[in-house]
Amino acid sequence: MSKASGNFAGTTAIRPEHRIDQAALEAWMQANVEGYQGPLTIDQFKGGQSNPTYRLQTPARNYVLRRKPPGVLLKGAHAVEREARVMSALGTVGFAVPRIYGLCTDDSVIGSWFFVMDMVEGRVFWDASFADVPREARAQYMDAMNATLAALHQIDYTAIGLGDYGRPGGYVKRQIDRWSKQYLEDDLAGRHPAMDQLVQWLPKHLPDTEDVTITHGDFRADNMIFHPTEPKVLAVLDWELSTLGDPLADFAYHAMMFRMPPDILGGIGGLDLQASGLPDEQAYVRAYCERTGRAGIPDLDFYVVFNMFRFAAILHGIKGRVLRGTAASADAEAMGNRFTRVADIAWEQVESRAARSA
Repeated sequence: MSKASGNFAGTTAIRPEHRIDQAALEAWMQANVEGYQGPLTIDQFKGGQSNPTYRLQTPARNYVLRRKPPGVLLKGAHAVEREARVMSALGTVGFAVPRIYGLCTDDSVIGSWFFVMDMVEGRVFWDASFADVPREARAQYMDAMNATLAALHQIDYTAIGLGDYGRPGGYVKRQIDRWSKQYLEDDLAGRHPAMDQLVQWLPKHLPDTEDVTITHGDFRADNMIFHPTEPKVLAVLDWELSTLGDPLADFAYHAMMFRMPPDILGGIGGLDLQASGLPDEQAYVRAYCERTGRAGIPDLDFYVVFNMFRFAAILHGIKGRVLRGTAASADAEAMGNRFTRVADIAWEQVESRAARSA
């Protein structure tokens, strides 16, 4: 099984609103992609909530193309150029990313910016329960994710040319401000009481300090390609939300799986972890801390709430795109409708935290 983008679910004919001028693309590939030889066959991946994603097949090699969607876009969203840049840089130090063949910032070629990368063959798991592998191997797959994220957070970003990839410091506050603003300004997608409460609560409970590393922003099981038979991550995908940020916020988004139900982000909340052969949250946090030289994460609850809020805001944005007719995925309506549920789960975390502190 192969994967080209988050929420990959097979391929289909290109949707009418995402049509590509094949002749123009072939000419660009011939001029910009090393070793390219046609003929070219194009189909579209069913997934990709944000950026339409395509499989490009040739007799010698398969590629993946990711593009900005058509239509009016939120400022700073759908940044395919950032995805291409960070993956290219990480590839220079052997981190698990696909090879980037080229970036096009000329709208006249296919109608929006895009990049082309290698299509990595391997296994994709849609949730962190790893139910498709034997019970005794599941903890190894979990640990492979843990090790991969810890390795990302220890890369010297200045040494690989990413010193200006984001503003160092103040990441969480800026994220809260950004997503609060987008939520509050998108009147079409509506408001929700729990979300309004989170907008007020989060700025008042910011941690005192933060480190700065490359952060992925959407690090979860279904955004990785694993080796066909081994518990090894071959490629981390979907870097649209990556930046220079707080590694603990990035890790907490990943660890949020322990508190999310299986139908949201492939969570494992509510599962009998021991019976499933999976570590619990405490053990998983401890493994990450050991790899990154930390004594612990005292503000983990805050970071989890922050990430649930951010994810709810993203879903709110998807809902807005559905209503505006610019959503990239056929599943976007169902995704957007989950925003209120995620906001409610986040506020439940706040109330649970307060009860424990009382």
